[in-house]
Amino acid sequence: MIRFLAIRLSLLLALVAAPFGAQAQEAPAVGTPAVTAEKPAPYDARLLRLSEILGSVHYLRTLCKDKTADSWRQSMQDLLDKEAGNEAQRRARMTAAFNRGYRTFASVYTACTAAAVVADERYRAEGATLASEITARFGN
Repeated sequence: MIRFLAIRLSLLLALVAAPFGAQAQEAPAVGTPAVTAEKPAPYDARLLRLSEILGSVHYLRTLCKDKTADSWRQSMQDLLDKEAGNEAQRRARMTAAFNRGYRTFASVYTACTAAAVVADERYRAEGATLASEITARFGN
C-alpha cells in the first residue's frame, strides 16, 4: 500500500507541480488572433508514452472500481492544459495516445483480474519513472 501511494504521489506531483516545458509566447499584434506555433519539444516522445500510460491506468483503475480512477483522466487533462496549451496538433497527438492506451486495455481486459492488477502496477511504475525522468531532465 505504501509503495502504491509513493508511486501515485510521485506521478501526480510530477504531472501537476512541474510544467515540463512551458514555452514563452509572444503577444499577438493588435487585431490578429492568437496562434501558437507548434514546436516539438525534445521530450515529446516521452510525453506521448506517458499519455498512453495514463489512458491505460485510467481504464484499469475504472475496471477494478477504484474510487480515485477518474483522477488519472484528470491528470491527463492537467498535462494537456500545461503542455499542449493552444497547440492543437500536439493536443491531438497526446489525446490520441491516451485513447490508444485506454482502448488497448479495453480490448484485452473485461474484468478486474490478477493480470489486470499486475499490468496496472507495472504501468504506474513506468509512468512514475517517465514523469521523474522528464522533470529531472527537462523541468524548469
